Amino acid sequence: MNNQTNTGPTWYREARKDLSVREIPGVANSPTIMGWAKRLGSKVLGIVYNADSVPWCGLAVAHWLEQRGFTPPPIAIRAMAWATWGRDLGKDQLYQGSIVVFKRSGGGHVGLCSGYTDTHVYVLGGNQSDAVTETFIARRRLVAQRWPASSVQVPQQALRFLRTHGPVSKNEA
Repeated sequence: MNNQTNTGPTWYREARKDLSVREIPGVANSPTIMGWAKRLGSKVLGIVYNADSVPWCGLAVAHWLEQRGFTPPPIAIRAMAWATWGRDLGKDQLYQGSIVVFKRSGGGHVGLCSGYTDTHVYVLGGNQSDAVTETFIARRRLVAQRWPASSVQVPQQALRFLRTHGPVSKNEA
């Protein structure tokens, strides 16, 4: 839906390159996801990450930001760790590529803002239907919108959609 590969902040463009990445069902693991975990290591992630069946939305965001020179928060694997990281952009106006954090049953979810409607945020993220995808998430679940504190890139308003198109995520575990 949102094919803006060459727009948005550098980490957002980095993330869009990974839209084909997905978990491997069963006991096997995605070499791409496991490669991200190995490169970032337990010092960044806060855990020894050994299977793509473990929630990896925080891993994906840490990978994209670290690839562009930003230091992820401590225990970056935990989605809620991102809720206080960087600079607070508030929740009223949404910005393309901002780090958006959501509450969900059993924890949280983190991704990047691709767009929005009055009631939903269009999120580019990992571990959404076991893959890097874009999906709508209810805006009422949004707990934080963040921006890297050291970024010189100026936040630009996200694309506004008149209505949701496609699936609406209810649980990103």
